[in-house]
Amino acid sequence: MNGPAESPDDGYQRPGGPARIPGPRGPADDLDPRHAPQPVPEPVPEPVPTPTPSVPPPTHAVLKSLLGAWALAACSAEETQAVEDHLTECAPCAEEALRLRDAVGLLHPEESLDLKPLLRSRVLEDCLGKRPARIPVPAWATPYDTETARLDALLRDFGDSEWHTPVRLKWFEEERRQSHRTTVAGVIGHLLSVDGIVATALGLDDPLGPQAPVGGPGVRTEHFWSSSPYPTTRKVREPWREQGHTLVRTVSFAGRGVAELAVDYGSFALPLGDAFLERAFECWVHAWDIAEAVDYPYDPPSGPHMHRMIDLAARLLPAALAVRRRAGLAAPARGLVAAGAPGRTLHLEIEGAGGGGWDIALDSPAARPSPDHTVARIALDGAEFCQLAAGHISPEEAAVGQHGDREAIRDVLFAAASLSRL
Repeated sequence: MNGPAESPDDGYQRPGGPARIPGPRGPADDLDPRHAPQPVPEPVPEPVPTPTPSVPPPTHAVLKSLLGAWALAACSAEETQAVEDHLTECAPCAEEALRLRDAVGLLHPEESLDLKPLLRSRVLEDCLGKRPARIPVPAWATPYDTETARLDALLRDFGDSEWHTPVRLKWFEEERRQSHRTTVAGVIGHLLSVDGIVATALGLDDPLGPQAPVGGPGVRTEHFWSSSPYPTTRKVREPWREQGHTLVRTVSFAGRGVAELAVDYGSFALPLGDAFLERAFECWVHAWDIAEAVDYPYDPPSGPHMHRMIDLAARLLPAALAVRRRAGLAAPARGLVAAGAPGRTLHLEIEGAGGGGWDIALDSPAARPSPDHTVARIALDGAEFCQLAAGHISPEEAAVGQHGDREAIRDVLFAAASLSRL
């Protein structure tokens, strides 16, 4: 029986067959597509670079038109380089460039070193709540620190014309309203002069110099206004601002006992803590005067600060009543009592922000006010009471809710107005 026919030994492996070692390549292999040579790809020609057309340099007119943008730093890098190269060759353009740069410097608002009052108080409140400051500003100096910062923020954007805006200062003297016409700069000079009373009490330099007159706020202010033949200008802001910072910094480092240091105002004296409250009150009142003169809105102090200011005025009312009584401007005392004993009392109720209730001794500053001896009651809005105490409205103009002894009410209202002065 014949076996299976053997496959030709051509060197190729058959499916299912044993692996074979390929033999030498023969002419028939060229016909097998599996052994066909791979086609050689055609070479891709490289792109020929297009020559960049040469850009002519900017003309004198173009470079001159770019000077404004260059002064504002609004040019591109190429434009800036072209302009600066041109300035080294063209003297008229260089002079114009310097003038424009100076003008740009005037356009930038002055950068204040002070924080905005609200932001400052929030940051301080948050920081002090977490870690008390080693040298905090005393609570009685905080209203002054805040009010000077608010006024300084108002002044920062004033131009020369606004510094010469007319401002009328108003106060109440005896039975009549008084006024004095000055400027915004003159008002700041007034604040600088009177703040100097507190500065000298702390051993600091007097802003009026060695020739400062001996006297109260009015005498010092008149000396400042008349010390120069020229009107006061915006330059007064810096010494006033620096003096305020120095006052706050000094009392912050001085320790607790400094609040009782006496500050002599000439016709009266106040402890340093009350003097700072009085200066805060006057700073706010005159800031209000300035804002009204330039037709700008100005908010009253915060409730806690206004409460402190009203409390100071309420504590000063018995002494003011006694001064008016000695001058024959108030009704005589009806019942003198021993020092510390209860006497006739008027209850003052202040409504709104910073409000509260105060009992005022009527017949003697040494008497103790007592609710059981109340003979009259007054109710006033907080801002209106401050306007009355500043001499901006007369006692007859104040919208007062009143009950009881009419004579006592009148005397207290006029005593409140008499707390004002230049």
